[in-house]
Amino acid sequence: MQPFTDTARLSLNQMTTELWSLREAVEGCARQGIPAIGLWRHKIAEAGLTESSRLVRDAGLRVSSVCRGGMFPASTARERQARIDDNCRAVDEAAALGADTLVLVCGASPDCDIDGARRMVRDGISQVVLYARGSNVRIGVEPLHPMFAAERSVIVTLAEANEIAEEYTPAEVGVVVDVYHLWWDPQVYVEIKRAAGRILGFHVSDWIVPVPDMLMGRGMMGDGVIELRRLREAVDEAGYDGFIEVEIFNRAICNMPGEETLKLMQARYLSCV
Repeated sequence: MQPFTDTARLSLNQMTTELWSLREAVEGCARQGIPAIGLWRHKIAEAGLTESSRLVRDAGLRVSSVCRGGMFPASTARERQARIDDNCRAVDEAAALGADTLVLVCGASPDCDIDGARRMVRDGISQVVLYARGSNVRIGVEPLHPMFAAERSVIVTLAEANEIAEEYTPAEVGVVVDVYHLWWDPQVYVEIKRAAGRILGFHVSDWIVPVPDMLMGRGMMGDGVIELRRLREAVDEAGYDGFIEVEIFNRAICNMPGEETLKLMQARYLSCV
């Protein structure tokens, strides 16, 4: 397993330095030579779409993805349509920013009908795909860890995400492989191979033992038990050569000075990913 010798594929996901504004994150990446950034929509909204596009463009950065779309299930038809409409706006934002991938956090069940929620996810994706055609924005289905099924996503395995993606062309829908959510799955390498040609993103962090907090307890690469380089080489072998986003939800890391975080993540990317 060969380590990287440079950071040409490295991207900062904004949640890693969540306390930074979009401007601060963009300028930090430019200073540290990080070539790409994964943007979150609440940060885009704070800065404004036009200003966000200008900041990224002027810094010479690429936008590796926009997050998040999804959250399709809802208890009423009116609310479900509102969520689909919001996803269409997210497609427009990604296109304006030059991002080719909108990441979906698909959404949880609004009641006890998890099968119904999964049907709502599929229906929502189908409508957003129709809207996105011609925009050069692909829909990336990101499965989350099963512990998030009641809160954030009823799509919890890469197999489920692959099944959804395979209903469309690779130019329309693919999958996002996040090691925090998928490292535990005994079928993960089979499903990564199955996803060849459809992997739209690869997110890295680590699984700390014991987990201090399911949502905000991700670790810096190298501080946990995930076989990061093995997973990275698997997505590489499946044909993925895009940016690798460092996405770490962690209060202690968020509270670090941003420049220190970027330097640490660069070092761990080279030594662990």
